[in-house]
Amino acid sequence: QVQLVESGGGLVQAGGSLRLSCAASGRSFSTYAMGWFRQAPGKEREFVAGSFWSGGVTSYADSVKGRFTISRDMAKNTVYLQMNSVIPEDTAVYCCAAKRGVRSSSAHEYDYWGQGTQVTVSS
Repeated sequence: QVQLVESGGGLVQAGGSLRLSCAASGRSFSTYAMGWFRQAPGKEREFVAGSFWSGGVTSYADSVKGRFTISRDMAKNTVYLQMNSVIPEDTAVYCCAAKRGVRSSSAHEYDYWGQGTQVTVSS
């Protein structure tokens, strides 16, 4: 059974940093693309960052480019989202997701989802 479990969320002051983790289990993700999405109250879910599990080219939403970094530790089967210089607009529930094949910013293309972790940025 495939499982994606996020952790690392919490309360952080504006300008601070946070690192989210997504532990993957249940199958080999070597041919999968991984993505981070977020959803704020009253807003639609939006793409944050994406990468192949095996590495290579990454992609980011314009709103986080230069501040967030997606990475992975294949030995630990874990994908990370390093969040720097956070702003109150980054407040949301952050979820990781996995899909077969190429990277995508479209949530409906993803096959597996984690339960999410809350990030709250105070001003």
